[in-house]
Order: sequence, then structure tokens, then C-alpha cells
Amino acid sequence: MKINCDMGESFGAWHMGMDEQVMPNVDMANIACGFHASDPSVMDKTVRLAKKHGVTIGAHPGYPDLQGFGRRDLKMAADDIRAMILYQTGALEAICRAADTHVSYVKPHGALYNNMISDPLVMSAIMDAMVDLGGKYPLVVMAVPEFREIEAQAAARGITVWFEAFSDRAYDDQGRLVSRSLPGAVHQEFGRIEQQVKELVHDGMVTSISGQRIPIKADTVCIHGDGLHAADIAAHLRQVVTG
Repeated sequence: MKINCDMGESFGAWHMGMDEQVMPNVDMANIACGFHASDPSVMDKTVRLAKKHGVTIGAHPGYPDLQGFGRRDLKMAADDIRAMILYQTGALEAICRAADTHVSYVKPHGALYNNMISDPLVMSAIMDAMVDLGGKYPLVVMAVPEFREIEAQAAARGITVWFEAFSDRAYDDQGRLVSRSLPGAVHQEFGRIEQQVKELVHDGMVTSISGQRIPIKADTVCIHGDGLHAADIAAHLRQVVTG
């Protein structure tokens, strides 16, 4: 099970996250591409930090929503979504090339990531972008019980999908993430986060917010690098995943 983390989300003088402390303990860095967070200098710094620690680099494109951090739902035409993914991934790829490295996958951010699961048109637009990018980048998708349908859509286009679960987000009884607007949507206690990761790694399950056991097929687990104890959590979960 690979550990991934959203990174490079600072912007100008505004700092977010603990990238330098977290980076040594993750396998995959999802680097923001300037639409929901980040800027060219932050992207460049984060790429070089990931390369220094041998961490796989992924593009983390989102809606054009700096004020809302990409968590607000924007209604966009399929062609606009496709072009937006191409634009952001291409920008990060150029910065990677300057650092003698490369983008290895794409993971959409925030509302775009959630809409990819809830809206078939958004999923189709993002998969079309993956095809236009040459089919060389795996697409990171939320791990849901009906994962075989997503695999079939990807296979029909000749692209790869990696399924992602979350270490610190609560799940509902349908295997979806509980909305951040609801109480208990984000686990705050480290013991609960550790328990969820152990369930994912050893059982292929998560326990929903109501106590139901939900099967989850996951290739990677996401941790969030902006919490107060993010560095400690990353280091400990590295032991959980590899131990």
C-alpha cells in the first residue's frame, strides 16, 4: 500500500502544509498545479523536494478556485474540464523536466475529485484528458465498492486507474467520503486514523460512520499534510503500512 499526500499547496506569502517534514515518509506527492493552490515557485520547490527524497510525483489539478481551495463545485463543460486537466498537468510536467524528473500520475483535487465519482460526465472528461496526455499517466480515483465499473471505463480507453482510500476521512454506508460540512467527517484522533489504515491494509475494509464494514479496494492511502501532527502521523503510518 503506497502512502500519498497532497503537497505544494502554499501560495505566494501564504504557507500551508508541512511538506519538508512529511515528504521523507510518503511514496507519492500530489503536487498542486496553480488553480486551487500553489504557484510556479512553490511547484518548482516541491518538485525538487520530492526528487531529493525519491518520492513519485503526481499532478494534482483542481477547479480554478484559489479562494475556495478548489472545494467549491463549479459547473464546467466537459471540454473545459478536459482542457483544464491538460493545462495543469502540462505545467507541472514542464517544471519536472527542468528538474530532470517527470510526472508519474494524475490525482484530481477537492470538488473535482468528488465530482469525478458522482457525475459520469466529469469522469468521462477527465479520462478523455488522460487519453489526450498519451495514456501514460495513471488516474487516481476514489476507492468505491463499484470499482469494477471504473476499471471497465478506463480499460475501454486504454488507461490505468489507481484506487485511493483515506486515512483520516470518515466513510458513509455507501463507501463514499462523508461531507466535510458534517460533524465527524475528519478523524482527529491518531488512534482512529491508525485503526482505519490497519483495516485498509490488512482487511481491505473501512468501518463507516454508522459502524458498518465496507469493502474497499485501494492501491494507495492518502494522508493530509496540513494537520498539527502531520509529520508524526506520516512517520508512524509508514511503519503501519510497511510493518
